[in-house]
Order: sequence, then structure tokens, then C-alpha cells
Amino acid sequence: MRGTRKRKQPHPQSSAKSQKTAVDRGGAASQVPFPDHPRPTPEECASVRDDLLSLHGFPQEFIKYRDQRLKTKSLLKSSTNFEPLIDEEGVDERESVLDGLVKTILSQNTTEHNSEKAFASLKNAFPTWKEVLEAETKCIEDAIRCGGLAPTKSSCIKNLLSFLIERKGNLCMEYLRELSVEEVKAELSRLKGIGPKTVSCVLMFNLQHDDFPVDTHVFQIAKTMGWVPPIADVKTTYLHLNQRIPSELKFDLNCLLYTHGKICRRCSNRKVGMENKEVEVGNCPLLAYSRLS
Repeated sequence: MRGTRKRKQPHPQSSAKSQKTAVDRGGAASQVPFPDHPRPTPEECASVRDDLLSLHGFPQEFIKYRDQRLKTKSLLKSSTNFEPLIDEEGVDERESVLDGLVKTILSQNTTEHNSEKAFASLKNAFPTWKEVLEAETKCIEDAIRCGGLAPTKSSCIKNLLSFLIERKGNLCMEYLRELSVEEVKAELSRLKGIGPKTVSCVLMFNLQHDDFPVDTHVFQIAKTMGWVPPIADVKTTYLHLNQRIPSELKFDLNCLLYTHGKICRRCSNRKVGMENKEVEVGNCPLLAYSRLS
């Protein structure tokens, strides 16, 4: 007698705790790690931006990038034929994508002062990227040693330049301006030593995309304010905040949170602030938002 054939059981539905996929505010599909976590709200993001702007003003170090974003968006709205930002002498005002990426690599695990000094030293020793590519690795290490992790960073820079020659035939990354956010992420993820935060910084600062990098300062503040659950790590915080924060607020809010995290002892969990510029605990405007969590 033939046995009764059992029906295949359908796959169980994924649990509420699993990550969902949604379309973010920029139109790209991405994971939503904490779909039931309601913060930050758009109103809260705008309020934090305004409070930090009143406290710090807009950080001087980011003004040139902010101006470039405003000019780019203005040109895109006013013309279907977008022209690069050219000054009166016919020079593109924008920092090159390659310069921006190398600066971000040099900024890893060091202070802003040291990373700027390392980039200036590198360009002084090797004025062109072709000279950097042809230089001995030891010479590059010596040029950027003031920025820390010289062997690791020099290797990363050499790999980047070699990749460009092999793939594109030149030492230029302006082609990234024509790619979507997901295409840029896929392209840069091929490179050893270039992680998600570095990619996100290039997207926001050099390519004028509405992305929201998460460094140690932003991560710590997000957790302190309850913008992410206690179980969140840097990766899931990046995914969550990029879903929750309105695109038009991402740039200003990110720059302000980064600046505040550097000088507020409470928000950075450091005992000593920066060069007597620290914000006293009682004066931190983010205290009120932390009580909401």
C-alpha cells in the first residue's frame, strides 16, 4: 500500500526581531534593524540640530563642504544640464574625490589635527598621486607617520592607487559622482582597508549624497539619547539612523553631533575635554533628550 505523501510545510514567517528591508529616505533599499524603535523622530532631529547650532554655531571645518552641497543642490534644481562648480579662473571648486578619500583614510584612529598634518606632509613630499604610487612604501610611511598607523594607512593608499590604475587606467575617482549611493558602496567595498564609515564620509562630504556616517562620537551620543536600543552596534546604528533622520537634516546634524561629541565630556564619556573647550555637563542641551529614553 502506497504511503500517504506528506505536504511540505511552508517556511515560517520571520520573527518580529528579524531585520526588515525598506526604502530609505534617499530611495535606496536597505535594512531596518530596529523597525519598532520610534526614535529619533523628524521633529526631534530638527530640534537637536537647532539646539546644537545655537550652542556651537556651524563648525568652521565643514563650512566649505556645506557651501558645496548648497551650490550643487541649487544648480541641480535650476538646470537639467548640470555643470561642475567652476570658479572665476576656471578651476573646479570641489575637493577631488580621491583627495577626500585619502584624507578620510588618514583620519582613522587619530585626531583631526594629526590627520590634516599627515595629508599636508604627504602632498608636500609627493605633489601628485602618480608620485605617491611610484614611491617606496617606507617613504609614504615616513610622510604620514604623524597621523598614526602609518604602515596600515600607507598600504591602504597604495592599494587604492593601484586599483585605480588597474581598473580605470588613471588616478582619478570623479567617476563616482555619476554613480548611485549603492553603486558607490559596491565600488569602494572592493578596496581593502576602506570600511563603511569611510565610504559614508565620502558619500556625504565629497559626493553630496544625503548619508549619515556613524563614528565613535555619533555612536556614543545616539546610544546616550536613546536613538538606538542598548543592543545596537555601529553597523546597526548606521542603518537605523539613515532610515530615521530626514535627508535634509543629515549633513548639518551629523557635523554638529560630531563636533559636540568631541568637546562634551558627558556625551563622549571622557574625563577631560579638549583644550579647555569642553561643554559643562549641566549646559549640555542633549540632557533633555536623554531623559526621553
